[in-house]
Amino acid sequence: MTVLAPHVLIAGAGPVGMVSALKLAKAGIRVTVLERAENLAEDLRASTFHPPTLDLLAPFGFNARLIEQGLVARYTQQRDRVEGLVAEFDMDLLKDETGHPFRLQCEQWKLTRLLKEQIDLLPNATVVFGATVKAVTQDTDSVSVTAEVGGQERAYTGDYLIGADGARSVVRQAMGIEFEGFTYPERFLVVSTDFEFADHFPHLSYVNYLSDPQEWCVLLRVPTLWRVLFPTTPEESDEEVMTDASIQARLQKLLPRDVPYSTVHRTLYNVHQRVAREFRKGRVLIAGDAAHINNPLGGMGMNGGVQDAFNLCGKLIEVLQNGAGAELLDRYERQRRAVAIEYINANTQRNKKNLEERDPVARKKTHDELRAIAANPAAAKAYLRKTSMIDALERAESIA
Repeated sequence: MTVLAPHVLIAGAGPVGMVSALKLAKAGIRVTVLERAENLAEDLRASTFHPPTLDLLAPFGFNARLIEQGLVARYTQQRDRVEGLVAEFDMDLLKDETGHPFRLQCEQWKLTRLLKEQIDLLPNATVVFGATVKAVTQDTDSVSVTAEVGGQERAYTGDYLIGADGARSVVRQAMGIEFEGFTYPERFLVVSTDFEFADHFPHLSYVNYLSDPQEWCVLLRVPTLWRVLFPTTPEESDEEVMTDASIQARLQKLLPRDVPYSTVHRTLYNVHQRVAREFRKGRVLIAGDAAHINNPLGGMGMNGGVQDAFNLCGKLIEVLQNGAGAELLDRYERQRRAVAIEYINANTQRNKKNLEERDPVARKKTHDELRAIAANPAAAKAYLRKTSMIDALERAESIA
């Protein structure tokens, strides 16, 4: 009688789901990914890869191709919209800590494409597109997912299920897991333009955080565009924010020009700081945005999710292939939930507070501290370890 390899179901074909699928499939575990969309997403979502994330991805063998498709950002800058450059940090200070002492500015869909190329070569891995998860049930021996595919309901059964299906996770909701936290009253507007800001802001880096008591912003470079993130006020309607006049006004305030800016893409979204109360319920586990969401100031969302995936899948391999007890999966929850609360949510909330600070005394204090840190190599290295998530990864590993 043929004994089938263990089988893991994954809801969601974003970076977290696809990293999980490739990691598990390469270990000999059968994998079925259920993705609601008809194809891999190619939208302008996350665009920053931190050093430890690149280190984790390196064994897959495609990092050189990923780096070729992005921009290597050695420097990050803290700026002020009135004062200009406040502090610059050189990530080469991390060269003894990581094989990738830089931030890679590259759209996340380029990663999922590379992941799928490898997944498609593995006979034990399947990605089902157009599969909408409708229900999740489990017993002591297995977990089952009912999904609608092509207008018909299909049942999938596995040993475990990973919910990597985003902030509105059907898997998390099916398990009755509370998503604790809050939603900011303002929304974030992201505008992409091919205008070259570096020709007008002296010594501009690829990653720039611009504080301002009235309207802070973030300037990020990806290979073909600049992405500009602005906060909006609760009083503005979605329709008002998205008008050409409103978007031009924000861009012109950032850098006045005699002609309008051309915009390639624009999006407006609500911003949350939430962490699931549980990351595991029996044979169901959640990761990435399904487990924790945060504001994007610091680029920690996707990176934290990918780090979830490596942590979780390493433990699933131990349980399914090497005879470890299922209680090992509880350590995944302890490790990654602590990081989501102590590092990802805490740091992104602090980043937002510093950018929008209105008290001139507090603003000066923050700027003076940043200048002092940047001027001291040891302090700058410690700062970069925190902002690049090296500390967070080490903190997770320290939790028994």
